[in-house]
Amino acid sequence: MDYLWVLEPESEYNISGNEYDAVKNKHDKGYKYLLSVKRVFLQLLRSFVDKTWVNRIDEDSVEFINKSFILQDFKGKEADIVYRVKIDGKEVFFYILLELQSTVDYQMPYRLLQYMLEIWRTILKDTNKAREKQNDNGNSIENQTNNEPEVTAANNIDIVKNGREFQLPAIIPCVLYNGKQDWTVPKSYRKILSANDLFDDYIVDFNYILIDVARYSEEELLSLGNLLGAVFYIDQKQQYDEIIERLKNLVDKLKNLTDEDFDLFRVWLKNIIARYMPKEEALEIEKIIESNKGVNSMEYNLGIAIRDKMKEMKQEGLQEGKQEGKLEVAKNLFKAGMDIDKISEVTGIPVHELQKLLL
Repeated sequence: MDYLWVLEPESEYNISGNEYDAVKNKHDKGYKYLLSVKRVFLQLLRSFVDKTWVNRIDEDSVEFINKSFILQDFKGKEADIVYRVKIDGKEVFFYILLELQSTVDYQMPYRLLQYMLEIWRTILKDTNKAREKQNDNGNSIENQTNNEPEVTAANNIDIVKNGREFQLPAIIPCVLYNGKQDWTVPKSYRKILSANDLFDDYIVDFNYILIDVARYSEEELLSLGNLLGAVFYIDQKQQYDEIIERLKNLVDKLKNLTDEDFDLFRVWLKNIIARYMPKEEALEIEKIIESNKGVNSMEYNLGIAIRDKMKEMKQEGLQEGKQEGKLEVAKNLFKAGMDIDKISEVTGIPVHELQKLLL
């Protein structure tokens, strides 16, 4: 039995045509932008989830569900990704909550349970709608009016009311977290319940997969040599100089990316990293990655940026050296008994600064 998925009123992601189309909502071009591309979702699982079933996912069955289950209280604070896949012929849903806040939310297991229940509720509701639609249209879902929601075709799943065959698809909950604080929330739901040790298997429990961006080592991320390894590697740092250094370390790895993955990387870097920097530094990052000619052009621009930065640092060093020399002269003249006004004339250092330094 097919079931329906009601799409968001104004879809943020144009995935149905070209999966590399620009994201319409300019305020949400981060991990959701990347993970809405099916092969990037698979790359996430294969790179950061060490489970044998990952390699048994049927790639042809992978379907991005363009619907958010975020609670109203958390709209604007977090985002989610939902995928439907087949593993060994059985339908499974992956629910990825993007926890991109600086603080750790200790209610995370409870919120995940709410979202999972909402997915199952939607499946049950839409299964009944699909069955009714099939009955009305002679076993086919068609002839929709303009007032009816857009639908996504689903795998046949026979949910029999009150029958022995009743089964819901499994949902694998995942949390992608990029905060700097250590993640101290229990990964098991039962651990947030009081008296959980008294009831064995009689209370609700599940574990979620945590993908903790900041906790991977440089070596782990660089060794991946793929898009998400590069993204996580950059996302661990926020200061301009640190990002420039990491881009320099990444150049050889980026050369191995496909053109499509490199474009995704550039868009992510431009809109996520540069957006939180001071304006001048953000512009410098944009100059480095603005070319459409690929990683070789970025490498050239990066070399120019590093060279200019070194010149700037050298100039600052010379200026500091000159200032230190003037201060040394001022101290010697003051010891020799010269008046502060005269010392100011000789060194060019303002009188009020000399008063602070010498008196």
